[in-house]
Formats: sequence, C-alpha cells, structure tokens
Amino acid sequence: MTAKPAVDEIRLSRVLLLLALSVFINYLDRGNLSIAASLLKNEFHLSATQLGVLLSSFFWTYSFFLPVSGWLVDRLDVKWVIASGFLLWSAATAATGTVHAFGTLLLARLALGAGESVSYPACSTICRGISLRTTWLRQCEPSCRHGLASLLWLPPWLRWMPKGHTDSVSHPGLSAPDMLQILRQRSAWGTCVGLFCMNYLLYFLLTWLPFYLVRERHFSLAAMAKIAGLGYFLMAVSATSAGWISDRCIAPGKTPTLVRKTFMVVGQVGAGISLAACVVSGPLLSVVCLLLAAAFWGISASNTWAITQTLAGPQAAGKWTGLQNFLGNLAGWIAPVMTGLVVDKTGRFFWAFIITAVIALLGSLSWIFIVGALRQVDWSSRPAYADSR
Repeated sequence: MTAKPAVDEIRLSRVLLLLALSVFINYLDRGNLSIAASLLKNEFHLSATQLGVLLSSFFWTYSFFLPVSGWLVDRLDVKWVIASGFLLWSAATAATGTVHAFGTLLLARLALGAGESVSYPACSTICRGISLRTTWLRQCEPSCRHGLASLLWLPPWLRWMPKGHTDSVSHPGLSAPDMLQILRQRSAWGTCVGLFCMNYLLYFLLTWLPFYLVRERHFSLAAMAKIAGLGYFLMAVSATSAGWISDRCIAPGKTPTLVRKTFMVVGQVGAGISLAACVVSGPLLSVVCLLLAAAFWGISASNTWAITQTLAGPQAAGKWTGLQNFLGNLAGWIAPVMTGLVVDKTGRFFWAFIITAVIALLGSLSWIFIVGALRQVDWSSRPAYADSR
C-alpha cells in the first residue's frame, strides 16, 4: 500500500529535476550571445546602440509570446506545450552558431525568444499542480553542437513528464478567472512592476556584463568568463539557499507575507546598492561589488514565483505568470538598448550602472506597497478585488 506513493514521489522528483534543468538551459541559451558581445561588435562593426538592439531582440518575441504561452498551458496539455517550446528554442540556438550575417542572427534570436516563452508559464502550472498533490513539496560562444545537445533534454522529459491532461492543467470545481479579473488585482500589477525592476538588473548584467568587463575594466576574455560565470553561479546558489531558508522560516508559523516580502526587499535593495558601489570602485573592489549584486539578486529571485503561485492559485497560475512575465520582461526590451544609448552618449558605463541601481531600489517599493497579503485570491467572486493587506 505504501509502494505507490513512493513511486509517485520518485517520478515527481524526476519531473522537478527536469524542469530545473530546462530553466538552466533556458538561461544558458539566451545569455550565450552576450559572452561574445565584444567580438561580435568588432565583426559586424556595430555601435553600442546597435549591439544593444541585437542583445534585446530575444526579448521582443519572448515577452510578446508570454501571454500566449500562459493561455496555451491553461488550455492544452502542458507537458506537450513545454516540449514543443523546448524543441523550437534548441533549434534556434543551433542555428545561431551557423549564421554570419546580422539579419539572420537577429531572426535566430527572435525564434529563440518565441520558443523560450513557454518555460515559466508551463513550469509554474506544473509545479502548482504538483504542490496540490504532494505534502513534501508543499513544505518545503554560441555553437551548433551546444544547441543540438540541448535536445538531449527531450527524451527523459517525454519519459517522465506528468501523465494525464487533468493532473496539472485543469482543476474540476475551481473557477478559472479571465485575464480581466487578474488585471483587476492590485497585487498582479505589483508583481509585474517588481519583476520588471528585477529583470532590468538581471538583463543588464546578462547582456552587458561581459562587454563591460572587457572594454571598460580591461579584463582578458578568460578572466571575464570566470568573473561572469562566478556571478551567474552566485545568483543560482543564493536563489536556492534563500528559497530553502524562506520555506524553513514559514514552516514554524511565520506569515508568508512577512517572510517572502522581506526576502524580495532585502535582495533588491542589496543588489541596487552593490551595483552603485561597483561603478565608483577600483577594479578589484568593483568585481566584489558585482558578485554581491549577483548574490543579492538571487535572494530576491528565490520568492518571486512563490508569491505569484500563492496569489494566483492553480486555476490562474498560467495566465498570471504569463502576464507577469510579459510585463516584467519588457525590461529586456529596454535595458540592453538603454545601456547602449548611454554608453554611446557618454563613452562609459557610469550612468548605465546608476540607472540600473535606482530601478532596483524602486522595485523594492512595489513589493512593499503594491503587492498585498500573500493569500490565494478568491476567483469565484466577480468582479474580484481581493487585495486586502
């Protein structure tokens, strides 16, 4: 009688591991172009503004298709939606390594953005569906070879993905809200603004950090790769650690509102201050400040989607996540281009860093004053204005 639950938990563990791996590959594929940015600028004879446009192009289709992806995962079999998106973005990454013209490279980045747009809405819907059924979770340079290697993710996903359409997508007896109901929630706007400010800092680092380290701080390509890689690694470690700590704080009875909002605010304020300190420091201290900014960003990232899933509930997780990701990822349109414009205008990165730091600090205010108490919205009432504090 106990064998079946044990088998189910093993299977769900494999699903969660594959979802985490898919997000890792997602960010690896979207960020690989920035590693070669300094070489790319020379090869294509680009201005900083033009380079910023190329770096931001991924986010044009990524953010545009996010609401579409949220709609798809709420209506279709989510496991096939994420598999199809993964296939498209892996093919686009493979194509990136074979093109040698600005226009075709731009098209490959646009295809990559469309494919990757399914990731967060699908993961959010699957995880929320799993959490309803398992108490253990509730508690707790671009190359063709790299793109094709990403496809190795698909066979184990097709083998272990959640079985049955209704397991993680539809929820009998629960009222599914439309997008207008979500837009009426003050907290929905708060999470969107907060994510935009978080993403502005993330995409500033993801797209321009390698170029900044090579061109303004005069690090070698090898040293740049080590620093940037360490920064991204610290983001992952701090996000994982902060997520675990926040869950441990909530388990004894502390309110999710206090715990999760505290992590969001500490992370964004710390990242903003560290980034501002970086640009006025010497070469060695600036690297330390950069790494601190990355670690603080991870602290805030750890609770972003936990907040969204708590507020939205299983019947709205896909739509809310898609909307939040769409508006939040508009930062990907703005941050790379704005940085390029500022660098072209001033000849250095000082004001680009200050702008990013200020936006990060402003984002913390959204989590404090716009996002309400963290409890699931009662979607059965129409219209829904359930943002009590």
